[in-house]
Amino acid sequence: MVNLSVKIGHLTLKAPVITASGTFGYGEEFSEIADLKRLGAITLKGLSLLPREGNPPPRIWETPCGILNSIGLENVGLERFLKEKLPFIKKLNVPVIANILGNTVEEYVELAKNLDGEVEALELNVSCPNVKKGGIFFGTDRFALGELISAVKRVTKKSLLITKLSPQVEIREFSRIVEDAGSDALSLINTVPGMAVDIERRRPVFKNIIAGLSGPAIKPIALRCVWEAVQTVKIPVIGMGGIMTAEDCLEFLIVGARAIEVGTASFIDPLSAWKIIDGLEEHLKKRGIQDINTIIKSLEL
Repeated sequence: MVNLSVKIGHLTLKAPVITASGTFGYGEEFSEIADLKRLGAITLKGLSLLPREGNPPPRIWETPCGILNSIGLENVGLERFLKEKLPFIKKLNVPVIANILGNTVEEYVELAKNLDGEVEALELNVSCPNVKKGGIFFGTDRFALGELISAVKRVTKKSLLITKLSPQVEIREFSRIVEDAGSDALSLINTVPGMAVDIERRRPVFKNIIAGLSGPAIKPIALRCVWEAVQTVKIPVIGMGGIMTAEDCLEFLIVGARAIEVGTASFIDPLSAWKIIDGLEEHLKKRGIQDINTIIKSLEL
């Protein structure tokens, strides 16, 4: 029997495979098709203090080797989440990560206060390109990012604090800011800004013009960003971006990610995360490796 368990701060994950925010709903949507307890953790759909309607359609546009999305962070808001979603989530025997977002520091802090200890970890969304204000400002402004993390950390006593970075910044510099401000872990990358044009109407496909590109097309960018972060900080790094297979996952682990998040792959095959876990087990068994941790940060230069 091989060991797939890894530690992210004080959390122990059964496997280094987490579902990515915005691609797995609130967990309940997948509960009837597979055993959620096999996953390392579940990251919930992004949550704001007040409900958000999101962006007008179209919201998804397929591209070569990926998709563009402009969902706009639609969600039920904190009050409905606590009443309608949390009771089911608390029954799960798997760590839960709440991805939180806001337009002000005060909104992030209020979310953190209400969710601290209710979920195992909080992931600060400061990198979504599909909204015009709020998170992405914090994620690209050095001073604002540090201030935000420090403020949230002061009210987060029980849950692990993770900060999710954009690929639009200098990764080494911003990774240091995240670590110095007190974040327990770092996750990256969010989607890469892109656009599409309707050639018949000669207009942008998306009302916001810019959307977020995800899928295999961004994996080399994500892998480079994760490697740079791992070389820079001592806190655990969670990698994501175009991970479709166990082989993709292994690349991220080898460069130093302690876990990965699976996103776009779940749209193509809802069982992708479980298949990646199966693939990791098979890879280790075939090579006589007993512990996945011996692979993490094993890149030879």
